[in-house]
Amino acid sequence: MATTPADPVQNAGGAASDPSTGSARSLERLGVRFTNWAERWFPDAFIFVSIAVVIVALGALTNGAPPAAIAKSFGDGFWSLIPFTMQMVFVTIGGYVVATSPPMQALIERLAQVPKTGRGAVGFVAGATMISSFISWGLSLIFGGLLVRALARRTDLRMDYRAAGAAAYLGLGATWALGLSSSAAQLQANPASLTKNLLAISGVIPFSETIFLWQSMLIAAILFVVSVAIAYASAPRRETAVTAETLGVPVARETSDIPPARQPGEWLEHSPILTILLVVIAGGWIVQEFARQSWIVAISNLNTYNLLFLTLGLLLHWRPKRFLAAVAKSVPATAGILIQYPLYAAISGMLTGPKNAAGTSASDAITHAFVSLNTAGTFPLTMGVYSAILGFFVPSGGGKWLLEAPYVLQAANELKVHLGWAVMIYNAAEALPNLINPFWMLPLVGILGLKARDIVGFSFLQLIVHLPLVLFLLWALAFTLTYHPPVMP
Repeated sequence: MATTPADPVQNAGGAASDPSTGSARSLERLGVRFTNWAERWFPDAFIFVSIAVVIVALGALTNGAPPAAIAKSFGDGFWSLIPFTMQMVFVTIGGYVVATSPPMQALIERLAQVPKTGRGAVGFVAGATMISSFISWGLSLIFGGLLVRALARRTDLRMDYRAAGAAAYLGLGATWALGLSSSAAQLQANPASLTKNLLAISGVIPFSETIFLWQSMLIAAILFVVSVAIAYASAPRRETAVTAETLGVPVARETSDIPPARQPGEWLEHSPILTILLVVIAGGWIVQEFARQSWIVAISNLNTYNLLFLTLGLLLHWRPKRFLAAVAKSVPATAGILIQYPLYAAISGMLTGPKNAAGTSASDAITHAFVSLNTAGTFPLTMGVYSAILGFFVPSGGGKWLLEAPYVLQAANELKVHLGWAVMIYNAAEALPNLINPFWMLPLVGILGLKARDIVGFSFLQLIVHLPLVLFLLWALAFTLTYHPPVMP
């Protein structure tokens, strides 16, 4: 575990005599104190979703739904999204397997030679991690952590290890929800993954109406530039940098070597023969998928997306034994998804299923409240703030869209708000609390050998800028879009 210096704020912010760094040190101090409080008092994310189940059940009961109907909707909903749950699990596994493959490790070592200064290295990590997050959030976390470790092995840089760790988190904290692995966009683009009740409200919303809108890509580009600039500007200079060595964190390169075959039956595990055959078969299917439809439609299918990553991971690991070892190491990171996503599905079922004597569900009641309090113009701001706040208390990585989607999209329909933009409002706003929420930092800090408190001071600086910027862009760009009725499959 990292040993934090006696005065981490001064070390991270620069020399105390430099007045230009006073604001940064103050913000970092506030961020560290906030996270210390969160680590002490915040329970596991499973507790939050369990509380949400109870609250929604009580809400449905207060709305007048019969208790038996509420219980039935919980059980019916619990297993309704198992395919989507497993698809999200494979997003994590696929990203980890690709990031830890020998060719990717070699690429990371080469990339680590690019920066010339410690502050430049922090900015470089921010940019590289956010680019990878547009492809996969699972890849982003692992890739970012390994890149920081590789840079930390360069003693000539004197890079602040904590600032670099915070930069490696920007993929998940700033941009992942605007990329291909956005679970909300993926869910809405796949009719087979939607519940019947949600499908009736939203229809199918393709990627061309969500993450590939020019408005969405503009937000992603702006956040990319701003985040890199903040990461570079807030990184301590050489003389005040807190390095991995100072923190007592070992950063030696991990080997991916596997023991040789000892029994005849192990021969195929160490031979690339099956790898080649499996890649050829899977590759044939993938080629057909992209040939028969536009690439946007093809990549928006989660099954295609995940098989592409798994096939690439198998190819990059080359030998089945090494591939299986990487899969085994990735599985613990999927535990939260496996147990929490069914509960989100159950919540969605209780929101939309049980009705009172007037035929109104809890989702209908919330929708009416949203509509009565908003106009098409205020919807982006209200929804953005609401999603950001809820995202801190329910750190779902997109899973809570199952909770919000029924009433959010119904409200968007009634207010004539572009449905794809409603999804992107959720996406962009939900990523904001990730910048200070310790939950999603855990895989990264595990790789880095740090604690969440060691990096949250720097990521808090990002939040201070991102929050007003994102909300303004979501509001302003909404006026450039026109509402279209839901498209049914």
